Amino acid sequence: MNSKAPSRILPFVIVTFIYFIVGFLTTINEQLQAPLKFTFLSHAGDLKNTLTTLISFFFFLGYLVNGTLGSRWVNKHGYQKTIIRGLMFIILGLSIYLTAAFIGHEFPHLDFQIGSIIIPYGYLIFLTGSYIMGCSAAIIQVVVNPYVASYNLPGTQPVQRLNITTGINSIGTTTAPFFVTVVMFSGVSIESIEIKQLLTPLFILILCVVAVLVLTKKLHIPDLPATRATKGEVLERSIWSFRHFALGVMAIFFYVGTEVAIGANINLYALELLESGGKITFFGREDMIIGGIDFGVHALLSTLYWGGFLVGRIVSSFFSKISARVQLTTTTIIATILILVSMVEQNLWYLVAVGLLHSSMWSCIFSLAIKDLGKYTSKASGVFVSAVFGGAVFTLLQGGLADFFESWRYTWLLNVACELLMLSYALFGYKIRPQDRQVAVAEGEEVLAHH
Repeated sequence: MNSKAPSRILPFVIVTFIYFIVGFLTTINEQLQAPLKFTFLSHAGDLKNTLTTLISFFFFLGYLVNGTLGSRWVNKHGYQKTIIRGLMFIILGLSIYLTAAFIGHEFPHLDFQIGSIIIPYGYLIFLTGSYIMGCSAAIIQVVVNPYVASYNLPGTQPVQRLNITTGINSIGTTTAPFFVTVVMFSGVSIESIEIKQLLTPLFILILCVVAVLVLTKKLHIPDLPATRATKGEVLERSIWSFRHFALGVMAIFFYVGTEVAIGANINLYALELLESGGKITFFGREDMIIGGIDFGVHALLSTLYWGGFLVGRIVSSFFSKISARVQLTTTTIIATILILVSMVEQNLWYLVAVGLLHSSMWSCIFSLAIKDLGKYTSKASGVFVSAVFGGAVFTLLQGGLADFFESWRYTWLLNVACELLMLSYALFGYKIRPQDRQVAVAEGEEVLAHH
């Protein structure tokens, strides 16, 4: 009996660890926005915020373009081979980052000019790497979400397993800001950083992901055939015909939009407040120099925001008796209030607190949206992951509005709108039509019988 226990938990652990890598690298991509604003985009004039947020835009563009590609690979090759392909994309993306940093360091005057705006070619190469990194995250996430939700781990329910996995993912997102500040840029102030400081850390990251790729190839991750169409099998219905799923895709679009916009732009908002003479204190301290290292308030805010995800997901993983709908309803209402208060009082700590509430929203929306989809689950996951493109849309839109209004303050109304739209899904959109439930269950039983 005990000899079988490790074999049940090991695949879950492997997939969860790879999701940790995705979270870590996703947040590194976001946290490079502020440093690159002061290096690559120091001569970008009035478009600094817009061009800076293009880094996140191109990353999440990868989700839009390649989410369905990942689901096709899962259906054709299975979960393990798709994960391996996703890891290869990560290595490619990091290599392009390395190339961009090298060109930016060795050829700093290799640029082009549009009016008064000067854009280095190294920055454009970095945007390409950001897109490839987004592709890798999309492909791996297509595997992780349905696998974890459908994996038979005794004593757990889907939303719990998703919260556990996303909680580990949050460890990556929480540690990444300080990795950027302390490891990549050696704790120097943001105005003094140099692009060459990216070279060694990026090279080390590439070696680490190569090691994970080799290990993943040697391990066994069992397939879950009842969650995907078999080779050559044609799905009778369009995935969009399931209303609760279609509305769930919209909900996740707005969720990732507000989640990423806060995580990526809160540091830019903080820098604006500091440059205008405002103060941001932490337990009464205005400086963040600890042990001779300048941690920077931007890194602190982002770390605590993503740290809220970690705490919230750990806590919500114990909510075995609280439904996903109730969790989503409660968190969206409180998050809306906090964003409004933060905007009115110009207090960034209320925005930081929203991370605690955002922590379980992905799991709640995903579990509600894929419920009773049967063999449509894998395809649904691909489409669902494509909706992560909301992170690109709202991050860039908010950056553009900040340039237009010359302030970040009232751009947070975008986040309020996102929260309210998610609340409407929790109240009404999650409901499954009887005809959708009957079709999905019947076809799912047919696949199980086949296997």
